[in-house]
Amino acid sequence: MDEGKKLKPKKNALYCIISVVILCILLFPLFWIFVTSLKTEQEIFQIPPTFYPHVLNLKSYAAQIETGDFNMFRSFANSLIISLGATVIAVVLAVPASYAIARYHFKGRKGMLLCFLVTQMLPVSVLLTPMFIMFKGMHIYNTWGSPILADATIGIPFSILILKNYFASIPKELEEAAYIDGCNRLTAFIKVLVPVAKPGVVVCAIFSFLYAWGDLAYGMTFVLDQQKRPITAGIFNFMGQYGTRWSYLTAFAIVTIIPVALIFIFMQKYIIAGMTNGAVKG
Repeated sequence: MDEGKKLKPKKNALYCIISVVILCILLFPLFWIFVTSLKTEQEIFQIPPTFYPHVLNLKSYAAQIETGDFNMFRSFANSLIISLGATVIAVVLAVPASYAIARYHFKGRKGMLLCFLVTQMLPVSVLLTPMFIMFKGMHIYNTWGSPILADATIGIPFSILILKNYFASIPKELEEAAYIDGCNRLTAFIKVLVPVAKPGVVVCAIFSFLYAWGDLAYGMTFVLDQQKRPITAGIFNFMGQYGTRWSYLTAFAIVTIIPVALIFIFMQKYIIAGMTNGAVKG
């Protein structure tokens, strides 16, 4: 079968049209958020709605760099610290744990994997109360440490489930060759196995970072001081008792989306390779 066979012109054109239509449907919410952030409050509620700002309003973006509760740079830095902290913890703990599960057959191994899978199904609302009690007892409530640990509890099980297949697909002969060359188990793991599983590690780091970046529940619940809250919680600054400033809120949302968009644009090949290379055990 010829895998390089070209589509007929009519079928190719049809597929292109369908792809463009689907792309427009998926991108329309982002387009509408961006356009809304550039409108005045009066134009936002205008009927019929406008598809572009008749009066360009940049006050919603200028307000984010001012000092006060709405400072975007401070919220951005808070989210970056929380996301990077959760990512480091998730990767550092998940990599050796997934290697042990893939290489050693011990009692309770399947039950442990089932527990990791179940943790991915639990709603966040179920975990808030026990985590609140734990963080209060650990005296890290209302600090960055509480959302970092909370977000890491989601990244660790996901990373283990992904990386387990990577380490299982690596031939044991490769590890044995490292032993012959003078490596012990630890150095063989660090110098040989981890570099081979690098695509999977990158994927786990990306998804752990993105989950922590987009988290709202933990940041709102475990951090009370506005100056310490992540950027997702900062969006609620524009939702007051007497109304919502939609232009400010959508502008803040655009800023929040930018890091996620950049990660998917520049790390796309690593994400695809990482999700597919370890999918089938070799």
